[in-house]
Amino acid sequence: MAVTAKLVKELREKTGAGMMDCKKALVETDGDIDKAIDVLREKGLSKAAKKADRIAAEGLVRIAFSEDHSRAAVVEVNSETDFVAKNPEFIEFVEKLAEMALEAESDSIDAFMDLTYGEEGTVKEALTAKISKIGENMNIRRIHKVGTSGTVYTGYMHGGGTIGVIVGIKTEAGAAEVETTGKDVAMQVASMNPKFVNETEVDKAWLENEKEIAKQQLLNEGKPEHLLDKIIPGKVKAILKEVCLVDQKFVKNGDQTVAEYVNESAKSLGKDMVVTEMVRFEVGEGIEKKEEDFAAEVAAQMNK
Repeated sequence: MAVTAKLVKELREKTGAGMMDCKKALVETDGDIDKAIDVLREKGLSKAAKKADRIAAEGLVRIAFSEDHSRAAVVEVNSETDFVAKNPEFIEFVEKLAEMALEAESDSIDAFMDLTYGEEGTVKEALTAKISKIGENMNIRRIHKVGTSGTVYTGYMHGGGTIGVIVGIKTEAGAAEVETTGKDVAMQVASMNPKFVNETEVDKAWLENEKEIAKQQLLNEGKPEHLLDKIIPGKVKAILKEVCLVDQKFVKNGDQTVAEYVNESAKSLGKDMVVTEMVRFEVGEGIEKKEEDFAAEVAAQMNK
């Protein structure tokens, strides 16, 4: 089988080995990429492949904004340990990816991975190079961008990048005018993790499931079934106040809701403000982390 430039490139992306080493391995294996990976591993030249099966559940979230804050983007990049998440080179890499996500055409990770990353080739190739250099498995997990007309975006980073939040406020005010209010609301999102911005966004299937859970709880408490229809509406109202951002008690002032705080700020500013969007990324959420005690982890590092 002919060894093409495309094959060499694919092998390099999978292993992080040098171009000439990849070409030699492919020639040796008659173009069989799986066998070529084995050859490189046998020679100790494959740097990334042996790390690919490790769980990357730590990492960083970064957010980026256009100059006028009419657009925003957030990216999550995972690593195996929080040590790497504090690595200056890793931090710079994630920050640059956030800026690139801001200019990307969509939220498609596949399309994003094919974008050009400076002189290092594609984003995918740059990631492979970082894996080889830093020595841990890494993964660009997700990106999200927003840019609704008439909306100003602000944000908040928590814990050095463990949580990143973007909040969109519909207003005629400028970014500087809504910055404080927007950051306060973003901190609310980071802290309380609401599911929806307001009641109109609530997923009907989710709400029906919550009603069924509430009914069963009431029955378990011994409430008569014929009274449930009278009790459930109150339960639903209480649930919505917990899961809808604008109806939550404002963490900085429990005497008012988030909506009341925003309205108060708008009145002081003299310009309307309505919270319409939120995006919240938390590092590793939904990823099943491998349980390993610290001593074992250190021993494993020393034996590499």
